[in-house]
Amino acid sequence: MRAPLDDPLMREFVAWLEPINALADTSPGFVWRLQTDEGDSTAIRAFDDPLLLVNMSLWRSFEALHAFMYRTDHVRALRARSRWFERGGAPTTVLWWVPAGELPSLDEAKKRLQRLRDEGPSADAFSLTQIFPPPR
Repeated sequence: MRAPLDDPLMREFVAWLEPINALADTSPGFVWRLQTDEGDSTAIRAFDDPLLLVNMSLWRSFEALHAFMYRTDHVRALRARSRWFERGGAPTTVLWWVPAGELPSLDEAKKRLQRLRDEGPSADAFSLTQIFPPPR
């Protein structure tokens, strides 16, 4: 983040959280998202840096995730993200296939993100731009 969540710079981002999460929760193909009792994941600290947020969700297909990200109001928040977040050189998003009935863990997500950063896209850790098919 460019500033802590309570900073005026982040006010618009914080205002988007509830409606975008509600939109995700009711979107076709949505299964689950990481959240605390407050309804989002902004209080979860997965990394030492307090300005790094974590966001995890589970979708039935890549197509469902893609439709939510780019064909709903979520795309408006994506277009504005440079106001709230600095762009890093390393990947910040990782995707992987999860067996039906299982939920991903935060530790697994961190390992897969590191794998993507270290080794590049593979069937075990890939990006939004280089998708691998689900295992049989």
